[in-house]
Amino acid sequence: MEFSHFSVLKAESIDALNIKPDGLYVDCTAGGGGHSLEILKRLDTGKLIAVDRDPDAIEVLKERFKDFDNVEIVNDTFDNIRAILGERKADGILADLGVSSFQLDTAERGFSFHKDAPLDMRMSKSGVSAADLVNTLSAEELTRIIRDYGEERYAKSIASNIVSSRKEKRIETTFELVDIIKKSMPMKAMRDSHPARRTFQALRIEVNGELEKLSFSLDEMFDCLSVGGVLAVITFHSLEDRMVKQRFASFCQGCICPREFPVCVCGRTPSGELVFKSKKPSEKELEINQRSRSAMLRAVRKLKEREKENGLPDTEKSI
Repeated sequence: MEFSHFSVLKAESIDALNIKPDGLYVDCTAGGGGHSLEILKRLDTGKLIAVDRDPDAIEVLKERFKDFDNVEIVNDTFDNIRAILGERKADGILADLGVSSFQLDTAERGFSFHKDAPLDMRMSKSGVSAADLVNTLSAEELTRIIRDYGEERYAKSIASNIVSSRKEKRIETTFELVDIIKKSMPMKAMRDSHPARRTFQALRIEVNGELEKLSFSLDEMFDCLSVGGVLAVITFHSLEDRMVKQRFASFCQGCICPREFPVCVCGRTPSGELVFKSKKPSEKELEINQRSRSAMLRAVRKLKEREKENGLPDTEKSI
């Protein structure tokens, strides 16, 4: 099995991790192992933990790294990073949140609106599929998913037509869904990009619980870093990037006293510092891989353990 995947922002993310030869690193979304291999090249006595939820990716990783004795390969999701690491602390953690080229290009996985295939979209190849969602959820639920996760202005029309169409026949394939989406939008809305792009994104996010996992996992990944360690995250749409940007900002926030306080009494100091604000793919990378056009890399370095988010300390509440 060949797991084809362009490692987006590879040089930039590896530079951000500032890899120590004896460090412990986690590639939370190892995929075809592109980022992982670059980490391994820089390790001496250090170790890499390569994690992926896709069983196909795990088989490829096992084969690709069979000659390395400092790699631990784990079939799991990154929201379980605390259990994966146990008592260990990582010197760097990388999460590339994009769908792999292998998943997009393998028609039967049902991720691509360019290929006719079973409507699946499950990264783990288990659980509820996209077909299950479009054939069982109410119009209201479908509207919410497509609107909130796809930021699709025609969400209500698409959801209504999905419900109408499935009364005639169960929606089984990607192209059946694409046809429904096209009938739900005016021609002018289909000029700039593929009309199904936003709806497919929304369904994929819902099927795989991507945003829920990410929200929880950002705190978990930061907490699992050693002091001085770096968390680097590559996002591919505004919903992910906004969440990462805001969470990284919270890690870097110091005083939380009310503005009317003349001096700081909370004593809170930042738990992290930004390695840089953000980085996008270079023009050279875009020429090689157009799929990287929406990618955004953000990185934060841990300065100390996070303080509890309980507002001001008890001593301030009496002021």
